[in-house]
Amino acid sequence: MTRLAVVNGPNLGRLGEREPTVYGAASLDEIIRALVVWGQAHGAAVEAHQSNAEGALIDFLEAGVGRLDGVALNPGALAHYGFALRDCIAALPYPVVEVHLTNVFRREPFRHRLVLAPVVAGQIAGLGPLGYRLALEALLQGGWPGPAAPSVEEEGGGRS
Repeated sequence: MTRLAVVNGPNLGRLGEREPTVYGAASLDEIIRALVVWGQAHGAAVEAHQSNAEGALIDFLEAGVGRLDGVALNPGALAHYGFALRDCIAALPYPVVEVHLTNVFRREPFRHRLVLAPVVAGQIAGLGPLGYRLALEALLQGGWPGPAAPSVEEEGGGRS
């Protein structure tokens, strides 16, 4: 059986309560329950983890080596500045698909820079909770070609 995880970063534990007009009315627990059921129907064991701390997310992802086949990750605000998380993902032997409930490119300019983009297998943004399921589907299909991630300087991430 394929082993997948849905991992959520800062503030996502308050989905359904926190800015429902932006992030939707579904709670994280409701979303996870639906994904676990979906996984069972598709031959995947789906587990979940949420933390407001970058280090705890890194610990979870590293502990998944040899245990997980892939991760759907909503890093929350860490998508914009989580360089330690980026380094962790770059070193993982399994694919990570980045998920954002909202279309970050239709929001504030600071959200347009996604530091995880060069090291994740793919990204899904702006589709609400459906994005998690689509990420899990993609992970089940597999086949993740790709070159090594560029350096921060190559990405234009240096100081300007």
